[in-house]
Amino acid sequence: MCVKTLNERYSSLFARRRYEVWFGRVGLADSSGAWWFRYLLMNPGRCGCPKDPRGMPVQVWATWFPRDGKPQSFIQGFPLTDLDLSARGQTPFHFRIGSNEIGETSCRGSLELGGHALSWDLECHSAFRVTLSNKGWIGFSRTPHSDALFSGRITLDGCSFEGTPLGFGVQGHNCGYRHRSFWTWTHAYFPRSGLRPSTLEALIYEMPFGLVFRKAVLWHDGKKHEFRNLQEIRRDRNEFRWSFHCSSKEGCRLEGAIDGTGPSIHRLPYLKTDCTDSFEVANNSLARAVLRLEQRGRPLETLETSVGAVLEMVG
Repeated sequence: MCVKTLNERYSSLFARRRYEVWFGRVGLADSSGAWWFRYLLMNPGRCGCPKDPRGMPVQVWATWFPRDGKPQSFIQGFPLTDLDLSARGQTPFHFRIGSNEIGETSCRGSLELGGHALSWDLECHSAFRVTLSNKGWIGFSRTPHSDALFSGRITLDGCSFEGTPLGFGVQGHNCGYRHRSFWTWTHAYFPRSGLRPSTLEALIYEMPFGLVFRKAVLWHDGKKHEFRNLQEIRRDRNEFRWSFHCSSKEGCRLEGAIDGTGPSIHRLPYLKTDCTDSFEVANNSLARAVLRLEQRGRPLETLETSVGAVLEMVG
């Protein structure tokens, strides 16, 4: 019997308005930068947004976030007829288009755009997975690999990044009828000497009828801590900072500060699923994070990373 996974395809290929995306954020172990890979299926029932050159129904994105420079993005679109995608509910999952592919524990790709040549071949392993949000046909946010370790090779214009491990981060899977009008999301990976790593994922977004979804999940010392009462202290889209506090039913108190300032902020247009317009998504995959955790009967703990977080904002 196959075990259900969080990467399984949700969308019907007849869906006229829906996006589904599988992505990975790889922070290089030497702290020299981070990579973001994105495999997108959009509006398969009407072949994407046919009137927009950016609206191909199948797309592969790759973004390089160098430590001391500006990010570079590479985006290529493909026809739906070339896509080899596992069936709904089928495991193991796969998404293949040309020389690009993402599966349960691996991803690879090869793009040549604007005079640049890029390729990657990565394996991914983790100990923790979580469904952050699940609102049925409206959409979901799943994390098949929250404390992901990546091994393999990435090559850009003859310069190679290679290692076992190569880096760390997250592999996620999102889907929706439409993109939300605003959201803030972060994932942070905290290496700990002699101990297993900790991770934090937090998300807020707009819901129907004026409601706001709020949730954070901390994976720490092999235990999941879930926080549903996340309250923002500060959200600054211009300076790209986010801070919040929350508490769990078990009495854990958490305060987080995510600092995405600096040259690594990247702003990209995303097409709306109704094809009427685009909107800007700001992402820094080399953000800093500090967490302060209070648990009953234990001293205050501080978790910090200077390059291991990603912060994303819309609206």
